[in-house]
Amino acid sequence: MEPMEKVWEILLSADKKDYERICIEYGITDFRGMLRRLTEMKKEKEREIAQFISHISSLKPIEVSHDDCATIELDMDLKDPSSKVFLYKDGVMVPFSEDLGTEQKHFLKQVGKKYVFTIKNLSSQDAGLYSVDVEGVNVFSTDFKVPSVDFAVKMLEVKAEERQDALFQCVLTAPLDELKWFGKNAPLINDEKHEIIVSEDKLIHKLIVRDCMPLDAGIYAAVAGIKSCNAWLIVEDPGVHFHAALSDCKAIVGEAAEIQCKLSREDCEGNWYKDGEELKSSEDITISKEGSFHRLKIHKVTEEHAGKYRFEADGRKTEAVIVVEDPPRFDTEELKTFTTPITVKKGQKATFKLAYIGREPFKVQWYHEGEELSDETNIKIEHTDGCSRLLLNKLQRKDSGEIKIKIKNEFGIIEALSQLTVLAYPGPPSAPKIVSAFKDCINLSWSPPSNTGGTNILGYNLEKRKKGSNLWGPVNPPDEMIKGKGYAVKDVIEGLEYEFRVAAINNSGAGESSAPSEFVFARDPKKPPGKVIDLKVTDSTYTTLSLSWNPPKEIKGVEDEAKAYFVEIRPAENPEWDRCNTNAIIMTTYTVKGMKSMAMYWVRVIATNDGGAGESQELDNYILAMPPPVRPRFTDAKIKSFMVVRAGNSARFNINFEASPWPEVTWLKDGAPVSKRVTISNAEGASQLFIASAERSDTGIYIVVVKNIVGQETFSIEIRVTDEPKPPGPVETDEHVPGTVTISWEPSPDEKRDDRLHYMVTKRDSNKRTWHTVADHIFNNKFTACNIMPGREYQFRVYAKNDMGSSKPIESPKWSVSSKKEKFVLNIPETKACNLERPPKFIVPLKTHTAPQGYECYMSCAIRGEPTPHVTWLRNNISLNTNTNYYISNTCGVCSLLILRVGPKDTGEYKVIAENPLGRAECSTKLTVRE
Repeated sequence: MEPMEKVWEILLSADKKDYERICIEYGITDFRGMLRRLTEMKKEKEREIAQFISHISSLKPIEVSHDDCATIELDMDLKDPSSKVFLYKDGVMVPFSEDLGTEQKHFLKQVGKKYVFTIKNLSSQDAGLYSVDVEGVNVFSTDFKVPSVDFAVKMLEVKAEERQDALFQCVLTAPLDELKWFGKNAPLINDEKHEIIVSEDKLIHKLIVRDCMPLDAGIYAAVAGIKSCNAWLIVEDPGVHFHAALSDCKAIVGEAAEIQCKLSREDCEGNWYKDGEELKSSEDITISKEGSFHRLKIHKVTEEHAGKYRFEADGRKTEAVIVVEDPPRFDTEELKTFTTPITVKKGQKATFKLAYIGREPFKVQWYHEGEELSDETNIKIEHTDGCSRLLLNKLQRKDSGEIKIKIKNEFGIIEALSQLTVLAYPGPPSAPKIVSAFKDCINLSWSPPSNTGGTNILGYNLEKRKKGSNLWGPVNPPDEMIKGKGYAVKDVIEGLEYEFRVAAINNSGAGESSAPSEFVFARDPKKPPGKVIDLKVTDSTYTTLSLSWNPPKEIKGVEDEAKAYFVEIRPAENPEWDRCNTNAIIMTTYTVKGMKSMAMYWVRVIATNDGGAGESQELDNYILAMPPPVRPRFTDAKIKSFMVVRAGNSARFNINFEASPWPEVTWLKDGAPVSKRVTISNAEGASQLFIASAERSDTGIYIVVVKNIVGQETFSIEIRVTDEPKPPGPVETDEHVPGTVTISWEPSPDEKRDDRLHYMVTKRDSNKRTWHTVADHIFNNKFTACNIMPGREYQFRVYAKNDMGSSKPIESPKWSVSSKKEKFVLNIPETKACNLERPPKFIVPLKTHTAPQGYECYMSCAIRGEPTPHVTWLRNNISLNTNTNYYISNTCGVCSLLILRVGPKDTGEYKVIAENPLGRAECSTKLTVRE
């Protein structure tokens, strides 16, 4: 097949997302031209396929398993079941068998509409372009690439004690991003149980099995390209040990304390010790056992309970230290009294008192609003045995606030808070509001203070300040307070901008001033502004709408400049407008929130200034509360398309997507709506399929369809519900061909309802007495075993297998063939003298090597010659035969050189010279050392 024909065949079977990658890989630069031609070719190919196939799907590329097999899998619905299916490799037809037990390299398994081609005993020669044809029409092609990688160091058997971690490790001959790891025939991934590690040079690959349990024991395998290796994990019982040891404990005097440990077995007893002396349950100590937990509880801790405690069981022990502490503590009732707030009048005194217990010495500190207090004229602090008192005299309003006591000893710190309130002056009124403004008068109003200081408000003082000035000046004379809650300020200059503040007055005097008012010009009222310009929608979601606009134009004497804006919306079914912002905004953008998804709204914006509100500007059309249209798209990076579930367990599949507007989500099973046993849960951007207790009838192809007005997207997952199969029926043996025996059996009861069920046959003979597998993945009820020797007794076992595991075996009757002894006659032919002498010749030359620095490098070649040639190794034409840094060997003509740790000094040309009396031969290579 020509190279471009191979590229076109690969592209015709590839997904669109892979086109550009394949074109770059094969050097195609005219991507658009290729795409147009590829579209025409695909349409033509679809017409050809439709002659013989009504449906084709699940076209999976070649996958390699850990048993040195590769599979090509696809689903086809043939219009004519008798249509012939062919397999090609690089354009050459490949013969295949439908019986996996035969010695044929290629095997086809058909279960219903599913076709699975298997390539056994993989080697580098199996790389190439594989095609599947039906009646001469190509339906599927895939390029099988075999990376040139092997195991330099294979996995070794690992022994681990129960609850310990186990490490498997292997070294490759070439870098590889990742291996396929298998544990007891199941693929493994990074999870809480298994950790997969790859070194920076991608040569060393590790698998860690966490927290080993007896169920984790078995064979673990690694697959690199078409090469694999495996090793056993043996989990050993370590005997009695501590699952949880004792921990050091801090105990408080007068309170209870407990320490405990947990053993690996519930039937094991133990003993408790304190400072070397054995302990028993008493009035103040209780020793108890509950299952594998052993506990020691102290009911009321005293200082005598401090010390080192030890628990011993079955020769093992664990220790902990109990430290007894006596920190400061308050009496509950006294603390409740202390924390009750105290309110006094200005000039009076307040007393705070609190008792405490704990080990001396104590450090006692009092705080007011976070600042530490000390003895002063109006502050008195007294300490007596186990009690402290704070006395505050001549209190002022500024003395109001938080009172805190803090007590500290060597074991800890304790604090308690109280609140002091001193009554005096009134609080600030509200900020003055501008009622109206003219060139010679500004009218104000305000609200009284919420805190009157405990007495009636007598009046108010009003102050003003020009914009840009730091000085406040009185508005009313000091001896003429304002009686009402408003005032007309006439002492203003036209054109200047002012702000105002007000203070309330009670019997104690004037209180704090209010916050300042807004700035206001001393000028006659303005004209309302006009309509805003270029009102438009900048963004939208299901619940929000973002708007922008430009200020209205100013027309002197008709429409003044806009100062702020209001945004209003009206649902299509409601005649009333709702204002979105309570306070006017000065920005020319706004986001409306709290809209109902997919509801229709009318929107308008109103400009306003000191002269009032202008005319509103509406959008030309109503607005739908929804984001910009987005075609449905699945957002999961990797979605599983196949799931195996044990019968009786729950099945759950989640899928995430994005779409706008909100899409309709539909689930189908094998093209029909799902049954009532299946629960579908939809949320924003996600959908879940859930089967509470799966049955075999739930097996099938489930398709989710996400559809909106923009388009639709689908995804399918195959869910297979199965269980460990029941064993097959009785086994019979028969001989049809001498030297063979045919084993047949009744099918397993699960065969009809499980299309992936198959059989495995094992054999044992009277010489070896051990069972070993002779055939696996058998999809019929018969198998022929070869190499049956006369005079031996054979027995066979048959297992049913599926995705969940294997059944119990069914054994065959014993089979034997009596040996017929014949007289052995030895005919010795006449011998002729043969000259075997020949000059040296390399039958396997040296290969070029590239090795990472610090790793070993192994070179080898094969030489033939008689008499046996003398071999000399050289590097850069210098002999290495006597160099102890290199390990040189010559076994039966295989000559090898080993460098344990390669360094930059080892770079260069390596040569092997073989000599005998009949001639001389040379072979050379180069070694490159990389970082």
